[in-house]
Amino acid sequence: MIGIDIQEYNYDLPDERIAQHPLSKRDSSRLLLYKDNKISDDVFRNISSYIPNGSLLVFNNTSVIRARLIFSKDSGARIEILCLEPVNPVDYSLNFSCLSSVEWKCLVGNSKKWKSGKIELRFKRNKLSCFLYAERILVDEDVCTIRFSWDPSDLSFSEVIESAGHMPLPPYINRPDIKEDAERYQTVYSLIKGSVAAPTAGLHFTREVISDLLHHKNEIIQITLHVGAGTFQPVKSGNISEHKMHSEHFSVSQASLNSLLKYSDNIIAVGTTSVRTLESLYWLGIKIIDNPALTPDKLFIDQWEAYRVVRNITKEESFESILLWMKKFNLDHINAVTRIIIVPGYQFRIINGILTNFHQPKSTLLLLISAWVGEDWKKVYQYAITHQFRFLSYGDSSLLFRSSYSDL
Repeated sequence: MIGIDIQEYNYDLPDERIAQHPLSKRDSSRLLLYKDNKISDDVFRNISSYIPNGSLLVFNNTSVIRARLIFSKDSGARIEILCLEPVNPVDYSLNFSCLSSVEWKCLVGNSKKWKSGKIELRFKRNKLSCFLYAERILVDEDVCTIRFSWDPSDLSFSEVIESAGHMPLPPYINRPDIKEDAERYQTVYSLIKGSVAAPTAGLHFTREVISDLLHHKNEIIQITLHVGAGTFQPVKSGNISEHKMHSEHFSVSQASLNSLLKYSDNIIAVGTTSVRTLESLYWLGIKIIDNPALTPDKLFIDQWEAYRVVRNITKEESFESILLWMKKFNLDHINAVTRIIIVPGYQFRIINGILTNFHQPKSTLLLLISAWVGEDWKKVYQYAITHQFRFLSYGDSSLLFRSSYSDL
């Protein structure tokens, strides 16, 4: 097991550097560039000037759901429920289309005030008075399985949470969600519902920026990883080996895999969620090679699995094995779950650059950045703080390359 002292990944983040609102224009955010061990900065709308022509950019097209549900008991107690992932049905699209009832894993705030029984939330849908009920059916440590039901029962669960829920802004944004968050805490290319946190590196893109990137002979593909609330969870243990990584569901199409195979370099991951998806794909390929009888319901990458595997294959071998396996099962998409943790010492297999926001101290996301740029993460973050960059979800962005492609 890898031993890393999390205190080595701490830094002083002043409250005033944490962005509480998005800028009026997405692409007016600032861009920090780290390349050849040098740091410079510009405005995000100019990003195509820094992406090598002919690159492949990988976007996460997940869409944030209104996953925060606020119930009030007859006593006046406020119970806040954050939906994490579906349990019954487990498939996201099936769950969102369900009528009558569904079950989800959830976090519950002020749970001591909820002893037992159903709680009720009144909401409006097309001027019609509606009711959402929540019943706790299983408690596992700090996560509950909750059965939701509603009246009228001919509404889909997607319609229910769209009307009854709130945008799940991260805890460091110290305000209630407002109307603009429904649009701005969502990428312009969001498509597949399921995240309870935005893939924030993508929040800076506009249609104009995307068009400019394509004009420079770059290619864009989309993958889907539904971002979980665990992305905000700080590492509380002193050593990273004791931290329990959260699970996230991802999906990649056959077409995207074929595009990835065409590029031997210049693959730019937009966001840490895209990084985790791409790197998890590599390890899935090894799993499939080692176990050709693996079935589609058994695709899972555990937290430390990548550090235990001794086999070393190329990206091409890994992805070709996945494509053959998909053909065998007649699949257009590969769907899997990952708990991968990327920390210093990890050997990256797929990416050549990362576009990402600035992350919290002592977080697994900061460990991922350190795994990519090494000890220079301190230089990057110090530059960002002293040059008045905005941090975290609604903050500015950075484009990080290693010192040379020979290192990748």
